[in-house]
Amino acid sequence: MNRKRNVLISVSAALLAVALVYGVYRLQLKQVELQQTINVVVPKDFIRAGTMLEAGMLAYKPVQAGALADGMFTDPAQLIGLESVVPLGTDEPILAWKVDKYHLLPSIGQATFQIPKDYILSLSNGIRAGDRVKLYLSGTDSESGRLFDEEITVASVKSSANVEVDNPKSPNLYSRVNGDAEKMYASRREANGAIDQINLNLTEHQWLAIDQACRTKKAKLVIAVSASSFAEEALSRTERR
Repeated sequence: MNRKRNVLISVSAALLAVALVYGVYRLQLKQVELQQTINVVVPKDFIRAGTMLEAGMLAYKPVQAGALADGMFTDPAQLIGLESVVPLGTDEPILAWKVDKYHLLPSIGQATFQIPKDYILSLSNGIRAGDRVKLYLSGTDSESGRLFDEEITVASVKSSANVEVDNPKSPNLYSRVNGDAEKMYASRREANGAIDQINLNLTEHQWLAIDQACRTKKAKLVIAVSASSFAEEALSRTERR
């Protein structure tokens, strides 16, 4: 009986020792994997905001596998043709939020709609292309309220001369992509005309909701620029410091 017990204890101890050795092996293997390097895509030189990326502008930089973050690129082909939304520093890994492709064009499921003038009650003259706006309904037969929970992207704003409303000496979009809130504010103060037309990127459901609410002329839109249009630039500027 004692002999069987001793054998059982010996086998259990051996199994525990094997498990311990295996655990240490896995831990060491994990450490080795984290210390391995992966090539991520970086700019060869400083790239200004608003630049269309080309293959010759990009290079590889090795980083430890453990430092690989979501949004980093490992293949330059994924970046060619994209536009830098903010300035890109030399040898800094390019992150997905720093680049975009035709960000003023409608995304999947959207189209660009020109809002009829008689649908609009009030339109902030501070609105510019690329802004995020909030849409409200004001009517005589119902209480005023916000039309959509989500904010809407402005595709363009035109004057009565069919010219984009902006400051030609310091365009708002240039200031936006450079994350320069001061110049962006100044460009809005010195714009070249009042807004006569506004185009919004909307889903079919959103446009039909606007049309249904406003076509009887019992309700009209109030379009207000959102604080997020400025907060994003301020955030990106802070993160670069």
